[in-house]
Amino acid sequence: MSRSSSLKATLGIFYIIVAVTIIITQYNIHFSSMEVTPVRTDHRDGRFYVYLDHTLNFGARQDVPTHTSWDAPIIWEGMFDPDLHDQTHFEANSSVALAVFAVGRYLEFYLHNFLTSAEKHFMLGLSVTYYVFTDYPEKVPKMELGPWRSMKVLQVEKHPRWQDVSMMRMKTLAEFIESDIRHHCNYVFCFDVDQVFTGRFGSEALGDSVALLHAHFYTLPQHRFTYERRPTSQAFLETGDFYYHAALFGGSWENMKNLTEACLAGIMEDKKNKVEAVWHDESHLNKYYWLHKPTRVLSPEYCWDRRLYDINIWVTRLVWVKKHYRQTRV
Repeated sequence: MSRSSSLKATLGIFYIIVAVTIIITQYNIHFSSMEVTPVRTDHRDGRFYVYLDHTLNFGARQDVPTHTSWDAPIIWEGMFDPDLHDQTHFEANSSVALAVFAVGRYLEFYLHNFLTSAEKHFMLGLSVTYYVFTDYPEKVPKMELGPWRSMKVLQVEKHPRWQDVSMMRMKTLAEFIESDIRHHCNYVFCFDVDQVFTGRFGSEALGDSVALLHAHFYTLPQHRFTYERRPTSQAFLETGDFYYHAALFGGSWENMKNLTEACLAGIMEDKKNKVEAVWHDESHLNKYYWLHKPTRVLSPEYCWDRRLYDINIWVTRLVWVKKHYRQTRV
């Protein structure tokens, strides 16, 4: 082989090595920027199915837990591309029911600010129907709603105790999911009314079964969780995964129907046995999520108490407002 041919061969090998190096580098950059959840398997028909979720960037948050032991994502600021999620759900024609109960003076103190803030921040760009459950339909404020947004005001019975209002919303939700909501909406979220939206609460929160980490408990050891510890209650829970907040919960209409019916059954069985769970419907909700793991968990930024300080809370999306217990819990 001549010197010229040898040089050409050497240069050819060199260029090949450079090209391969560039390809490998670009491959690594691409995949390091993508989220890959821990492998999740489902055993069906004698086979294992593996699911990978590339819509979230778990590596973006090293400071907080980003997935559960059963590989459900825990959603934090910085983990998701809002435009990607919104486009995906827009193309899928996702529609959301927002259910809120404003009974007694809760309507007077909270409903207007709740709805006004929801118009600014909740599931913008998607079809949203507000289901306002109240004992005073005529007092629900008239509002000008944005595109693809509507409101239904539904009259419900006023119970003598706020605890019963809280617990019996499970009955009302189960009934209306079956009779109405399931015909119009893919997803359902139930919110406490004494809150306001302060930032994006978007499509990244949508999932088959969505639970919320309680702001006061998510950093505490499990023995300090306020589960119902009495075996006489249907909400009895000796151990658990997290402590979930009943200020909001959601999911597909099918899963929300199952959840509300299961919680209602536990509440009614307790009433028959003259037992009341320590934290009412929240206790039953925690029992349900222990038996039926949520597929998506929202970090406390989705319902934050501003009296707390936590360096891990980069944004707030929904916040507690001042509680007027003396005026509302009568």
